[in-house]
Parts: sequence; C-alpha cells; structure tokens
Amino acid sequence: MHFDINTLLNHALHWIIITGPQILEGIIVLFVGLWLINMLGKWSHNKMHQKNVDPTLKPFLVSLITIALRLLLVIVVIEIMGYKLTIFAALVGAFGVAAGLALSGTLQNFASGVLILLLKPFVVGDNIITQGLEGTVTSIQIFYTIVRTFDNRTVVMPNSKLSNEVIINISREGKRRLDITYKFGNAVDLNQLTKVINDTIDKEESILAEPARRIGVSLLEKDGYTVMTNVWIEAHGYEDKRLKLMAALLQNIKAAGIKLDGL
Repeated sequence: MHFDINTLLNHALHWIIITGPQILEGIIVLFVGLWLINMLGKWSHNKMHQKNVDPTLKPFLVSLITIALRLLLVIVVIEIMGYKLTIFAALVGAFGVAAGLALSGTLQNFASGVLILLLKPFVVGDNIITQGLEGTVTSIQIFYTIVRTFDNRTVVMPNSKLSNEVIINISREGKRRLDITYKFGNAVDLNQLTKVINDTIDKEESILAEPARRIGVSLLEKDGYTVMTNVWIEAHGYEDKRLKLMAALLQNIKAAGIKLDGL
C-alpha cells in the first residue's frame, strides 16, 4: 500500500478548515461558560445568605445549580463542535429512568428535605408531635430529621414521612395553655376554692400574666362539679411546670381543708 504524505496533509488541512472553527468556537464557549457559571455560583451563594437560607441547604443548592449548568454547558459545547448527541441523549434518558425507579424513595426523602428546609414548618430546637412521638428536633438533614424524645430516645425520621403527615409544632408560638381539672363535691364552697387556686397561681413564677388565667366550672353533675383552670406558661419545659403546678394545687387545696371528690 502506497503512503502519500501529501494526501494525508491535504485531508488534515481540509479537516482543520472545516471543523477547526467549530472546535475553536466550542473551546471559547466552554471557558466563557465555566467562568459565567462560577460567577453565578458566587452570586447565588450571596443571595441565599441575604435571604437567610438554611446553612444546611445553601451549599447543596449552590452545588446542584453549578453541576446542572456545567452538564448543560458540556452538551452545548459538544453540539457546537458538530458531534450529534442522539445516542448519548438516549443513554442518559434510559439511565435517568432506571436511577429514578431505583432511588424513588431516596429522591422523595431528598425533595421533602429541601421543602422542610425552605418552608421551615419546624427548625432545630422546636418541640414537635409527629408519627405518634413527641420530642425536640436536634438536626435536619437533606434525607432525614433527628428528633430526641422527652424520655431521651433518638428517632431518625425520613423526611418524606414528615412532609406527608400532620406535624404539631408545640413550641413555635413560644407559650402554651395549661388546662387542669379537678372534681369537687357539692358541699365545697366555690368562692373559697377559687381563692385557693388564685393564691397558688400567684406564687408560681412560671405562670405568665398574659393571656389572663381562667377559673370556672366546666361540668355540673348530681354529686358535684368540675372546676377547670387555664393558665399560660412558656412552651419549653411545659411538662415540668405542669407537674409542679398540679402538685402545688393539690397540696394547697388539701391544706385549706377542701376535699377533692373521691379523696
């Protein structure tokens, strides 16, 4: 086989003339695009900082934006250089479908985690009731949330469960109403009882002045009546304050010679 260097050079020159400008254009677009993407990443980071986006979510979103834009840039550059991506696009689509089916649960947890971090139905430190559990949120991750129950159990909850179920945030408002009911016989004087309850509440520093307390008869029966007391306390430490107030009421009521129904 005869090797003709002139023919080879002619083919090479022809290829450079035809495809060279496209390759050069693609390289220029690649470098300019990477520079713009880096600038956009810094701008997005600063904007999220100004908007007080959750620190856990901020680096993840910036990385997600930059990676997606870089992949798009590579596809555009390949197209500019004159290479067809039909087969490549089909492979990427097939891989995406397979990965989506395999990771559907994980992706759902991821999407739910992003929503929780953006919408903030609860934040770290909040006391919540969900999935039949009551506790304090100690960590919010992209895929799961960690709650420490009041009996000191650590519960790891998938975010998809939290985004699709009812969540009761019992500490967001800062204060909670405490309701206490006692039943007394008809012989007990209501005015005397009310004075004892008011005196007990006055001595409890944990009771808030506003909203105002309420003391009244909530139920009348043939053998007696039920008195309900409503007071407001700080949400954090609710259970400890409830137990303390109930013990003080019981002690002072008995000390005043007032008999509770059944005792």
